[in-house]
Amino acid sequence: MTRRAILGAGILAAGMWAVSSSASAESLTIYCGVDEVWCQQTARAFEEKTGITVNMTRKSAGEIYAQLRAEAANPKGDIWWGGTGDPHLQAAEEGLTEEYKSPLLDQLQPWAIKQAETSGHRTVGIYSGALGFGYNKDLLAKNNLPEPKCWADLIKPEYKGQIQVANPNSSGTAYNMLATIVQLFGEEKGFEYMKALHKNVNQYTKSGSAPIKAAGLGETTIGIVFIHDAVSQVVAGFPIVPVTPCEGTGYEIGSESIIKGARNMEAAKKFYDWALEADVQSTAQDAGSFQVPSNKAAKTSDKAPDLAAIKLIDYDFKKYGSSEERKRLLKKWDEEVASLPQ
Repeated sequence: MTRRAILGAGILAAGMWAVSSSASAESLTIYCGVDEVWCQQTARAFEEKTGITVNMTRKSAGEIYAQLRAEAANPKGDIWWGGTGDPHLQAAEEGLTEEYKSPLLDQLQPWAIKQAETSGHRTVGIYSGALGFGYNKDLLAKNNLPEPKCWADLIKPEYKGQIQVANPNSSGTAYNMLATIVQLFGEEKGFEYMKALHKNVNQYTKSGSAPIKAAGLGETTIGIVFIHDAVSQVVAGFPIVPVTPCEGTGYEIGSESIIKGARNMEAAKKFYDWALEADVQSTAQDAGSFQVPSNKAAKTSDKAPDLAAIKLIDYDFKKYGSSEERKRLLKKWDEEVASLPQ
């Protein structure tokens, strides 16, 4: 081989290495709003499927929404995956997320498609779950407390200091609960309820699922959460009894959104589509998560709450997913509920 040929082959090889190196350097930053185990499982599965390096941060939905607002001028994340749909809708309204129509849209449940349409296709539903609470049956018996079956039961004096719920400023679950109570009872009576509940709360947690985990460990008797989070504790072997409130209840449409100005836009779109695939959504139960998946062909665990059997309110996602309504309700909660002595 001539020197020129050898040199040419070397340049070609170097070029091929550069392309390979560039491809292997592709990365994706995910802000994850579901349980840590599911976040990690999903991040690793996407890495294995695509070779794209995933940097994942787990936070509550309200915290991620606040982070998107703070980073709007210089986005550091690429995709927001999971967490209640209300803050996803608020981010969409504020132009913090990117418009994108997935080619898998027609495979999804109507409620997931409606979420996309409501947001101008800046977010889409990936799962759904009903709000409720769970209690530790051992602690309930130990303290000789009656079995709570309704929202109204939770404000009874005998449950003083026995309840945990997240702070609606940080938690999408707790904001969903605040909006649910307002829709169930009307705003005036709803806030009277929240004030009465406040007397029985021993701690406002940052994460929406933390109250039922604390109940499972015997640190509190009752945790207000999405029912699938209570089911997760049952499956894990903790003495938790999930409860669907007798008056009816709200529900979430957990969502995903591409962050406006994402540095890794193509990787974000790949993940967005991949997360909507039936096979991918079917693996949620492997992580101990029992939400109802949005892809109609995905497998739903027989342990997942049956939404058709639950008395669900006609949750107004458009109103309570608006930035203005969120700010107003949270300000009112801070001033009229959180400021009260316990």
